[in-house]
Amino acid sequence: MRGLRRGARLDGLEPAGRRRRAPGERPARSLRAPVAPVIADRKGFIAAQTRVLPVPYTPEISLHLADEVTPLWQKTEEELGEMGLPPPFWAFAWAGGQALARYILDHPDIVAGRRVLDFASGSGLVAIAAMKAGAASAHAADIDGFALEAMTLNAQVNGVRIEPVAENVLGRFDIGVDVVLAGDIFYDREIAAEVLAWLKGWRQRGAHVLVGDPGRTYLPKEELSLLASYQVPVSRELEDLEIKKSSVWGVR
Repeated sequence: MRGLRRGARLDGLEPAGRRRRAPGERPARSLRAPVAPVIADRKGFIAAQTRVLPVPYTPEISLHLADEVTPLWQKTEEELGEMGLPPPFWAFAWAGGQALARYILDHPDIVAGRRVLDFASGSGLVAIAAMKAGAASAHAADIDGFALEAMTLNAQVNGVRIEPVAENVLGRFDIGVDVVLAGDIFYDREIAAEVLAWLKGWRQRGAHVLVGDPGRTYLPKEELSLLASYQVPVSRELEDLEIKKSSVWGVR
């Protein structure tokens, strides 16, 4: 669900002339409301605006990826005839998601034969990694319509099947899963506490809960157990770095 709060802006990925975010500060997102306008052929739009490329830190997986964020963002607004839309999170492999996908691929026993929920899935990278690692099923939740189409295309590219969930699942515990995965979600003060409480709720219900994070400001380290750290290649446009130390944490 790398779709975010309506009206939240991408400080640092804004078109020229707007404030750039500080190093390590991820653009703000919302986990609450989908974008209303639609492009008639979203799959065609995604295919035309991206290239199928291997993910830098998980080359076993290929995704429809954009070369640059701002041109694609502006193109989306032009096509929809609306300004101020959320940025195209679905078109990039974010550092936290790459780390989490790498960890799952390297430790398939975590998901093998189990039902998985990938929260704020975006491109579907983590859900795809779970299926490649032998998960029984993978629900990929996101409220961004483009993300839902992108993750479906990406699953096809990788020869796996995932279950897109076009709902805000934050706060829900009625989804039949054994493992909850969340990549790069602790970037916003508003939702960090709510997300943590929800993830801990899953843990208390017996689910295995993992978080991938590249050192975002609101990561609650005191509530987590460090499992692994990686040096993940990323886009300088997204992170102001070319290599981002990213870690995988277990929710206690």
